[in-house]
Amino acid sequence: MALLHSNMVPLGTATIDFELPGIDGVEYSLDNFAENKVLVIIFMCNHCPYVKAVIQRLIDLQEETLSQGVGLVGINCNDAQKYPDDSFESMQKVAVKWGMNFPYLFDESQTVAKKYDAVCTPDIYVYGQERKLLYRGRLDDNWENAEQVTKRDLKQAIDCILAGQEVSKNQIPSMGCSIKWKIN
Repeated sequence: MALLHSNMVPLGTATIDFELPGIDGVEYSLDNFAENKVLVIIFMCNHCPYVKAVIQRLIDLQEETLSQGVGLVGINCNDAQKYPDDSFESMQKVAVKWGMNFPYLFDESQTVAKKYDAVCTPDIYVYGQERKLLYRGRLDDNWENAEQVTKRDLKQAIDCILAGQEVSKNQIPSMGCSIKWKIN
């Protein structure tokens, strides 16, 4: 497991459309999230210890903000041939086990992850209504222990966006396992 920090993609970058299958049988694109005031795209996977450590916090965040028009979406782009725990079938099982309350999509070709310049799991991108990047950084200040969190960076960014306030440009990269790229 290689620890990486997310690339700090320039703020203001536009979302990139995609067409990806969800574990629920729906084919998703950005149009599916058009009604959301805030869209949070999380590149994640099933087996990463960093994702496992924060998944309940992401589920709780979706629960907390859904009525405010915030939509989370998880995208797994790991090479499922080399990492069978990240296969589409495993995604379905893990999502049920975790009780995921947001769409979980499979980027089998890894095209979407490459276009977004994602590098680790979790890698978090937050877009406002205009679908311009307003936050790309960590979930909070303690990935390992939810009880010791003192700063909820992602939630703070979401609150600013919903309130029409500028999100702080002082953003700390997310960190996690390297995306498991296919070797061509």
